[in-house]
Amino acid sequence: MPSTPNKRQGGSSLMALQPVDAAAFQNAAPGWLVWGSLILVWMASLLPWRLWQPVPDVLLLMLLYWCLRAPARVGLTTAFVFGLLMDVQDAGLLGLHALCYVLAAYGILRLSHRLRHFNAWLQTLQVLPVFVGSCMVSSLLGAWLSGAWEGWNWLWSALFTGILWPLPDVLMSLRPRRLGGDGAGPV
Repeated sequence: MPSTPNKRQGGSSLMALQPVDAAAFQNAAPGWLVWGSLILVWMASLLPWRLWQPVPDVLLLMLLYWCLRAPARVGLTTAFVFGLLMDVQDAGLLGLHALCYVLAAYGILRLSHRLRHFNAWLQTLQVLPVFVGSCMVSSLLGAWLSGAWEGWNWLWSALFTGILWPLPDVLMSLRPRRLGGDGAGPV
């Protein structure tokens, strides 16, 4: 048997090795999960419990979570559309939620490279100013346009929303994951 310069007899060459496809290990969320969770949270935010001032903005929480985890699917446009939906639902100033959601989504997208280095509990400290800033813009614009300051109660909503930041990460870690796109796991 003649020998070739690239192959050893009785074994394989390093040239025959193929790189591992890293896409199977990235745990990308399926589209139905992203959009299903956003629509479910949006429908839950239509309930009257949102009228209580310190209630967390769970729609903003999920929007920012998916902006961080799936920026190709959820971004500034999605935040704007859901913000407009919330403005229509509240029958308030049209564009106020949209502006706040877009600013918060932009803040998360700018912080995304830094946030990916930390776990969800440490990310809470870094996303809390984004939630506070979003609620502050909403409160200041509302006070400016109405001519009356409503106090600092809006800060509770931002704090509760920030404290809930690890919750979507914990819930998404419970879903089963498989390697590969064909649904076949390791043998």
